[in-house]
Amino acid sequence: MNKPISQMTREELAFEYSELLAEYEQVKAEALSLDMSRGKPSTEQLDLSDGILTVLKTGDDCLNSYGTDMRNYGMPIGVPAARGLFAELCGVEFDNVFLGGNASLELMFDAVARAELFGVLPGMTPWCKLDKVKFLCPAPGYDRHFRICETFGIEMINIEMREDGPDMDTIEKLVAEDESIKGIWCVPKHSNPTGTIYSDEVVRRFAALKPAAKDFRVFWDNAYMVHDLYDDVPDILNIFDLTQGTENEDLVYMFTSTSKITYAGSGISAFITSDRNMEHALKYIGTQIISYDKLNQFRHAIFFKDADGIRAHMKKHAEILRPRFEAVISAFERELEGRDMATWTKPTGGYFISLDMKCGSAKRVYELCLAAGMKLTEAGATFPYGKDPKDSNLRIAPSYPPLRELRKAAQVLCLCVKLASVEKALTNALSAL
Repeated sequence: MNKPISQMTREELAFEYSELLAEYEQVKAEALSLDMSRGKPSTEQLDLSDGILTVLKTGDDCLNSYGTDMRNYGMPIGVPAARGLFAELCGVEFDNVFLGGNASLELMFDAVARAELFGVLPGMTPWCKLDKVKFLCPAPGYDRHFRICETFGIEMINIEMREDGPDMDTIEKLVAEDESIKGIWCVPKHSNPTGTIYSDEVVRRFAALKPAAKDFRVFWDNAYMVHDLYDDVPDILNIFDLTQGTENEDLVYMFTSTSKITYAGSGISAFITSDRNMEHALKYIGTQIISYDKLNQFRHAIFFKDADGIRAHMKKHAEILRPRFEAVISAFERELEGRDMATWTKPTGGYFISLDMKCGSAKRVYELCLAAGMKLTEAGATFPYGKDPKDSNLRIAPSYPPLRELRKAAQVLCLCVKLASVEKALTNALSAL
């Protein structure tokens, strides 16, 4: 039956519910073990970078062009060749790139921690000494961004995510009026989880923000800047070009990494910001560390050679990922199209598909999937405090399972969406009696 549930009679709903429930019980009896919970690269993707393991074979290979031994202490800001790689890729100046370990999340956490303890620039009040600190959080968004705020007791304000980026009218109004708003989380290309690409207008409006707080910062998490699934995906505007030489030159903290380019557990990350921001950060980073893993930074630079090497590498990733995304979206279209049960995004890159239940039953779908042997990211996780006000959104991660398992997982997910939707509609119909 593929009639929209809004047009079904109570008897039709009851009949379909009994059929779906019987099918669901059969699936449960299969004792499946499926996982679409996190955006992990597949083994096939990880294999693409195995050449990085052999680019350094002896001690002589660990010397850079100046004869500096990468095995030793020093270079807390990062290996020059790898910094140059990120500078070229991100379209920024070499001096504005700091390299970390495998996780850009760590660099984001540290940036918030420094602001809390020392302020964002000399002479500015540390956030921990303020009565209240708030962050704007486009949602649905990245759960680990929200967790950083929760860890530091930062109040989070939901901002609606639209097709071209977050609601800029609301952002501009709030930051101009409220000095306690100190930051905003952004994933500007292939946003997590919607896949949204910020339009040129949105990026320009970010660059031109006039916050009441002089220590307001845009946390620009460019995690998916080269993670396109198709060849014709547009690039976003370079926000540093737009802020260079303006009063907003210190506005942006950019973060990115190779965690979904090479090895998720052994990549390198980058913190990119203005001269003043970088000088202030290095004062404390130099106390915190001697250096991150320079050998890993060095071998990344040798493996890729330049930014075009990364782009060519990412086309290989796309060949692996594209069929996975298309398999899930095809299942949604086949099973859910026209049923008035759910809507979904069709991302052109990144790692996620955003699925929204029309009947407000995301938690119920999550529970049904879990009981049927399939893990999803927990319902509510894409909103601050884990509270989805409409109980509608689920983040779907197609990257990790083998394609055969993924097709099965998509089938199970669609079954659970239909079961939860019909169950809710039938309950409403019966309560109206």
